[in-house]
Amino acid sequence: MATIDMTEGRPTPHLVNYAVPLVLTNVFQLSYNALDAIIVGRFIGKEALAATGMASPIMNLLILGISGLTMGAGVLMSEYYGAKNLSRLRREMSTTIISGLIVSVAVAALGFALTVPLLRVLNVPAEAFAMTRTYLRITFLGVPFTYCYNALAAALKSAGDSKTPLVFLSIALTVNGLLDFVCIGFLGFGIDWAATTDVIAQALAMTMTAVFMAWRMPDFRIRRDEFGIDLALLRTTWEYGSVTALQQSIQPIAKLLIQGAVNSLGVDVIAAFNAVTRVDDFAFTPQQSISHGITTYVAQNRGAGRTDRIRPGFRAGLRLEFFYWILIGLVVLLLHRPIMHLFVTADQTRVVDLGSQYLTTMALFYIFPSFTNGIQGFFRGMGNMSVTLVSTFIQASLRAVFTWVLIGSLGMYGISFACAIGWSAMLLFEVPYYVMYMRKRGMLGASRSLSS
Repeated sequence: MATIDMTEGRPTPHLVNYAVPLVLTNVFQLSYNALDAIIVGRFIGKEALAATGMASPIMNLLILGISGLTMGAGVLMSEYYGAKNLSRLRREMSTTIISGLIVSVAVAALGFALTVPLLRVLNVPAEAFAMTRTYLRITFLGVPFTYCYNALAAALKSAGDSKTPLVFLSIALTVNGLLDFVCIGFLGFGIDWAATTDVIAQALAMTMTAVFMAWRMPDFRIRRDEFGIDLALLRTTWEYGSVTALQQSIQPIAKLLIQGAVNSLGVDVIAAFNAVTRVDDFAFTPQQSISHGITTYVAQNRGAGRTDRIRPGFRAGLRLEFFYWILIGLVVLLLHRPIMHLFVTADQTRVVDLGSQYLTTMALFYIFPSFTNGIQGFFRGMGNMSVTLVSTFIQASLRAVFTWVLIGSLGMYGISFACAIGWSAMLLFEVPYYVMYMRKRGMLGASRSLSS
């Protein structure tokens, strides 16, 4: 296992070594998601592509809400690793896995039972209703597997090992993609198989990670006296994780509201929006990976009492966020039409036109979340979850409100401007708060300069 002790050495190499495997993991996963959408759209039809798009916000709400607990737990585990308190780290692992598994099973069962009412609230068109219902109910079954994988991956990442989760997730997604390509592309299976292969991949990734940690990682092997739910740690984990889970849930709730506005514009707009959100993910998710690197760096150094290293590491992380925006912005700006053509057949010109218009604007606006994600990573590492919750609420609520305001006159194009308004407001809150926060703690000019 390639752990990284971020309490010594230059911050930029640590952040790069940590973030690059996470970015690769996310790019690989997003590439699979895009490939899955391409296969579904081309071989089953635009109704199926629309169905997967309408199901995604619901699943993201559940998965991100539950996995928010693992993010909060990951901050605690990073602190314990930085302090070299491995026994407490293992107890935190056990508490997180057992308690979260109970919750995720209950939530998955509830979601399965409420699928039809949820789709009616979202105003899902009649021609895509049956497909969306089938897809969503099957994917609910994978929620406990996803949670357990995220919890185990959080333990690995707390020690700076972001490479091992990449390996197992890559294997699982490769198997998933091959099954989709063969069974949907060649054998003609329907939307139910697209959902089933997702569940198989989640279970495979969880199993491989658990076996590896039990077999090869004695420091993370939970002992008999450490197994169970530690009530004191559960309270602390809940304090961290509940706020993070609520924050994580805000975005998909906002997207559900936005999806409701999009659904009223017809199948072509729904299909185009599903395609461009896959592209958006290539911008947002790697930015979040760099943010997670900042979180781990800050938490490890805070746990070790090395507060002098925090600001230089944060600045290095923001530079990485900026460079990634340049890369993804140029790619999207230059290739927006070829990207859209990947998702639909050549005769679906309206879908391509709608998506291309949206992407040319968003390529420039992606700079905003690069900085908001970096600042969020800093505050998570400092254990200040409340500011991440408030700033996310500001951004998501304004984005949803302005989508409904603008979509009537600008169509799907208005969503891009709604996003920019939300992110701008988020920065106007976060930047002054950061300055006051650091001044209050005497850290604004206290850190020694570290070479990047």
